[in-house]
Amino acid sequence: MALKAIEDNSALETVDTELAKLAGELHAEQRKKIRDFGLADAFVLATARKKSAKILTGDPHFETIPEAIPI
Repeated sequence: MALKAIEDNSALETVDTELAKLAGELHAEQRKKIRDFGLADAFVLATARKKSAKILTGDPHFETIPEAIPI
């Protein structure tokens, strides 16, 4: 049931040049503050910013990110 709920409320985002550039910029910016902030985290953040969306996460890398909602 949980998997079905996630699938029903999710969408795939195409990685284009704009999103990749934003992710790269965010990755460099966040690595100055959080040494092990990953590129995958940067793509999640870039996608959230592009979509004006929130990130539901338990990942401590997102503790200071305004778009993050801790779970």
